[in-house]
Amino acid sequence: MTTEIIDVQFPGGKRVDSRVGDFLIKTDQSLKHGGDASAPEPFALFLASIASCAGIFALGFCQKRELSTDGLALKMVCERDEKGIMITRMALHLTLPTGFPEKYRSGIVRAMELCTVKKHIMEAPQFIIELE
Repeated sequence: MTTEIIDVQFPGGKRVDSRVGDFLIKTDQSLKHGGDASAPEPFALFLASIASCAGIFALGFCQKRELSTDGLALKMVCERDEKGIMITRMALHLTLPTGFPEKYRSGIVRAMELCTVKKHIMEAPQFIIELE
């Protein structure tokens, strides 16, 4: 088993920074939630990670087959429950480039379904909180 460590720092206010490898990912809360809105909220990054993951698989599918990516676009639409809290449905809308071969349509969908972020939602890991 391998281990990944993400170090989290609290630079002030409602900001929370996470060090992931060589990258520092900054988050903040909205003004409504007491933050300065200086960075995305953590949940926005979570949603973006799903869309970005699906996007990299779609892009990789095209690049591997030397298909044009001009006009390739992806939009994720999230529907929330009646309380507006929990996301109940996520729909990924992929716009294919003009002239995208018919024979690859189902393949690019299958490629997007390989997204590791989505797989972790579908087969959730165990969450543990330990105090030190």
